[in-house]
Amino acid sequence: MTYDLWYWDGIPGRGEFVRLALEAGGIAYRECARQPGATERALVDDMQSPRKHPPFARPYLVAGRLTLAQTANILLYLGDKHGLAPATVEGRYWTNQLQLTIADMVAEAHDTHHPIAASEYYEDQRDEAIRRAASFRNERIPKFLGYFERVLQARGDWLAGGRRWSYADLSLFHLVDGLLYAFPKRMATVSRRFPRVMALHARVAGLPALQPYFSSGRRLPFGDGIFRYYPELDGD
Repeated sequence: MTYDLWYWDGIPGRGEFVRLALEAGGIAYRECARQPGATERALVDDMQSPRKHPPFARPYLVAGRLTLAQTANILLYLGDKHGLAPATVEGRYWTNQLQLTIADMVAEAHDTHHPIAASEYYEDQRDEAIRRAASFRNERIPKFLGYFERVLQARGDWLAGGRRWSYADLSLFHLVDGLLYAFPKRMATVSRRFPRVMALHARVAGLPALQPYFSSGRRLPFGDGIFRYYPELDGD
C-alpha cells in the first residue's frame, strides 16, 4: 500500500514528524500537496470531503479506506503497522506517551511567536511573544529536555529502549533541530546539560535510512512554520 500524506507544502510543520517515520521506515507514500497540479484549494477540498472519520486539521494520512489525523495518532498507527515502535502493549503505549510529550513542547514552541492568536501577525503580538519566549527559554526548554535526558539515562541509546530507534526518537530529533534553529543562542548554552539528548540527535541525523531523504532536497527548511527564528526571542 502507498499512503497519501496530506499537509501544506512549503513548511516542515507537524507533517515532518510523519515524513521522518515514513522515510526512515522505507514506507511508500505520496506527498499529495507536491503532486503535479496540486493546489491549496485541492487540499482544502480533500479535507472537507465526506468521510466516516473526518480530520480536524492536517496532517492526515489516508490508508485505503482509513483516514488518520493528529500526528501522534498517525505515528501510533505506523508504529504498530510497520514496526516503528516496540511490539509489546507496554512499549507501544510508552512510545505514544513520549510522542505526546513531544507534541506538548512543539505546541509551546509555536506559542512563543504567536502567544495571543495564530490568526494574527507576529508583529501584532511581538511584546507578548518576547515575554512568552523568555519563559520558554528559561523554564520550559530545560524542563522538557531534562525529562528526555532522564529517560535516555534510564533506557540507553533510544527512548523506547532496545537496540533500535522508534518513531519517538525521530520526533525528538526534529524537535531538537527546530529548537536549534529557533533558539540558537539558548541551545548553545543549555544543550551541554543534556548530552544524551544531543547524542540521540546526532545518531538520528546519521541514520543510513534517512540519508537519501536528507540529500534529496525534499526535506523542507525551517521558516514560517512552527519553529521560527526571531533574534529578539532568543537569548543565552
